[in-house]
Amino acid sequence: MTAQLTDKYGRNIEYLRLSVTDRCDLRCNYCMPEGFKDFGEPEDWLTFDEIERIIRVFGELGTRRIRITGGEPLVRKNLPELAARLSLLPGIEDLSLSSNATRMQKQAEPLKKAGISRINISLDTLRADRFKQITGGGKLEKVINGLLAAKEAGFHPVKINMVVMRGVNDDEVEDMVQFCIDHDFTLRFIETMPMGNTGREASLQYIPLSEIHDRLAKKYNLVKANMNGGGPARYVRVEGTELRIGYITPMSQHFCDTCNRVRLSVDGTLYLCLGQDDSYPLRELMRAGITDDELKQHIQNAIDIKPEKHEFSDNPQKLVRFMSMTGG
Repeated sequence: MTAQLTDKYGRNIEYLRLSVTDRCDLRCNYCMPEGFKDFGEPEDWLTFDEIERIIRVFGELGTRRIRITGGEPLVRKNLPELAARLSLLPGIEDLSLSSNATRMQKQAEPLKKAGISRINISLDTLRADRFKQITGGGKLEKVINGLLAAKEAGFHPVKINMVVMRGVNDDEVEDMVQFCIDHDFTLRFIETMPMGNTGREASLQYIPLSEIHDRLAKKYNLVKANMNGGGPARYVRVEGTELRIGYITPMSQHFCDTCNRVRLSVDGTLYLCLGQDDSYPLRELMRAGITDDELKQHIQNAIDIKPEKHEFSDNPQKLVRFMSMTGG
């Protein structure tokens, strides 16, 4: 019988989001402060060997899903090599990747061959000028080329993640729906979260996704749908098409009672909740020479302090770290 990681609230932890870098080649205004340069040093990053060891142990403890994140994960050199190593580990059934796709055009095929099964791409606008503004100077063309390369490489589904912000990009919701219908992509809308000063500023443009759903329901016939994945999105399908639309609602309808995930940052810190400060350092323990059995016990100790819920709504000032530090 496979072991299972279970927290004190009875939730099975089967999903790990693995950050391979805190660096990114974009500066999205809800994620990273403008001009930020206080990145971790590479010698403080987990090595590929250390990452493989942690993921292997998580797999032995019943974790089945691994999502590679960042920062922007494609900034990390030789990422397909790491993906190939992780995809071969016993117990890991689903290896996926989140990216901004600026570097995907060249890497899509190597990543697919390495064993990445699914990808999520962040894309908040289809307008080049607006994309440049939101991302601090990014080029939309690179992302579109990366998306098309991912589709050509055989990734399916390709999921588009759109953070919807009032007065910023909410006028493009229907355009994004049509874009995803045209290209056979899946679309997921995400509510803004008050993570760090940048996130709190962006949360002033918060829109509950029920409002977006009601808007779309006036134009399309939306029917309930299911979709494979380890995350919290609730899906509908646009009738007459294959398009599935997911709603990720950490603010208006939080999903803490079914949270099945933890996050491992590039410096080896295990974060137990995106909206709390609870964490557990693994890197120094490993570099001090602990055994695999001891590592398993430390991981269980970490899971035991996983909080019941976030406090984004009740205490939005509490969290000072921002998204790229935690891992996407």
